[in-house]
Amino acid sequence: MTTPLPQVAWIGLGIMGSPMSENLIKAGYRVTGHTLEQAKLDRLTAAGGTAAASVAQAVAQADIIVTMVPASPQVEAIAYGPEGILAHARPGALLIDMSSITPRTSVELAAAGAERGLRVLDAPVSGGEAGAVEATLSIMAGGEAADFEAAKPLFDALGTTVVHCGPHGSGQTVKAANQLIVAVNIQACAEAVVFLEKSGVDLGAALDVLNGGLAGSTVLTRKRDNFLTRDFAPGFRIDLHHKDLGIVTDAARTVGAALPLGAVVAQLVASLRAQGDGGLDHSALLRSVERLSGTQV
Repeated sequence: MTTPLPQVAWIGLGIMGSPMSENLIKAGYRVTGHTLEQAKLDRLTAAGGTAAASVAQAVAQADIIVTMVPASPQVEAIAYGPEGILAHARPGALLIDMSSITPRTSVELAAAGAERGLRVLDAPVSGGEAGAVEATLSIMAGGEAADFEAAKPLFDALGTTVVHCGPHGSGQTVKAANQLIVAVNIQACAEAVVFLEKSGVDLGAALDVLNGGLAGSTVLTRKRDNFLTRDFAPGFRIDLHHKDLGIVTDAARTVGAALPLGAVVAQLVASLRAQGDGGLDHSALLRSVERLSGTQV
């Protein structure tokens, strides 16, 4: 007789959370979800999940609780307080926060969870909306090794690169580094696109040959069509990358690491956001380069 899969509560059904929760359902998990948008709850139930009216209701019977919300304030809002996760989760439950937040918030959440008998992992992801849909995310986890091993089957249903990075907060630190690399890479690609176009080169052909050599990257593969068509429908919003670069900057200052390129790109992202482009995909950094180059946006 096979042991049934753990019962999962999923809090946060946005661009990433909805397809990720659906992949768990496809893998055979029983998923009860909560979010603030009724349409997202309807999508979950259509996929075979169960909608909950509150965080408390969602987590009450869960063996594993997954949170996927935008930033530290939202994690704290759903975790703490009389209606939060810590107050209503069963002792022994495993709380996995897959949001991208500050390492400090993750460490504090793990300590608070331990006081209530909960095991906690920070497990942010990389791969964007496409990775969430395709279940090919890279998952970087921080926390106890035994808790990581308990969560590994669930992670394997969501991603293809799943790594335990160290103690609580380590996953968030690695995610911060990921966001630094991605932002600098997108900025470099955007500058190359404007340079190529102003030089009269066939952009599609140029990007194809560049991506076949040392300049190739996952970023260029994923964002090529965004650059070619100027389609900046959000897979990962500038607003969220702005938040993540703030995490990188703060964490780097704390440990004494200099990030000269990171600081420049953080300012360019902030500028783009200030010009009203915060809701666009982060490939819209191309718009910033075009403005600086005198190109009509």
